[in-house]
Amino acid sequence: MKDLSPGPQARLMAIPRLAAGGRWRVEAMRSLSEPMLLWFTKGQGRITVAGVTRGYTPHNAVLIPAGTMHGFEVGPQVFGTAVFFGRNSDVALPVTPLHLRIRDSQSQVEVNQCLDSIQRELDSPEPGHDRAVRHHLGLLGVWLERQAARMPPETVVAPVSARRLVMAFTALLERDFRSGRGVADYAAAMGVTPTHLTRCCQRTCGRPASALLQDRLLFEARRMLTETDRPVSHIARDLGFTSPSYFTRAFLHQTGKTPSAFRRAP
Repeated sequence: MKDLSPGPQARLMAIPRLAAGGRWRVEAMRSLSEPMLLWFTKGQGRITVAGVTRGYTPHNAVLIPAGTMHGFEVGPQVFGTAVFFGRNSDVALPVTPLHLRIRDSQSQVEVNQCLDSIQRELDSPEPGHDRAVRHHLGLLGVWLERQAARMPPETVVAPVSARRLVMAFTALLERDFRSGRGVADYAAAMGVTPTHLTRCCQRTCGRPASALLQDRLLFEARRMLTETDRPVSHIARDLGFTSPSYFTRAFLHQTGKTPSAFRRAP
């Protein structure tokens, strides 16, 4: 089950606002049920998409397809725009993640103008504004396609085979993270040893496979604690923990608060 909190309609949001209610909302591994484009205009940090970590700087565009695990740092100096295409979007977009470093000033102007046009139509009371939004989103998709065609492949330290394995792991993890399966189970499902899977995760994103699994579970736990009134014992069961007490200990160890205390916090 993916994070269904975003709405079904297209919308724009300032990147700092994504962290409202806690930086865990953007830094922890999770996925969305709709495509998202991040356009960074200020600041820098690291972003992990499908198990591969890269640095981002101003004028970087990162397309994250629906259902793709990701997380990124948002410091106080980071600014930009997140474009949510909507769960029912018919915009033609790449089906694999993109990380584009836009160095051409004209291309930077083009995407900024496109985003301004989308926001203007979203705010407009004029007839047909919804159709205009879809057309501008389509132009944004064309801009992405053209920029991707111009970009040379990025050099990544990790071998291609390692990246493919970790991308497959994150896709499987996103599908089954509620099952209670451990790293050894995921490794066996992909025909590799847990040691090899962890080594590949370390090479692509600097974290072991167990950390990605734990991060995904904790994001979902925090989301359910803040966005639902479901009892803690039921959340523990939904996320595959063997007992509520084990869930509480794991949550306390990682966050410094019990699930109940986290839920009561402002």
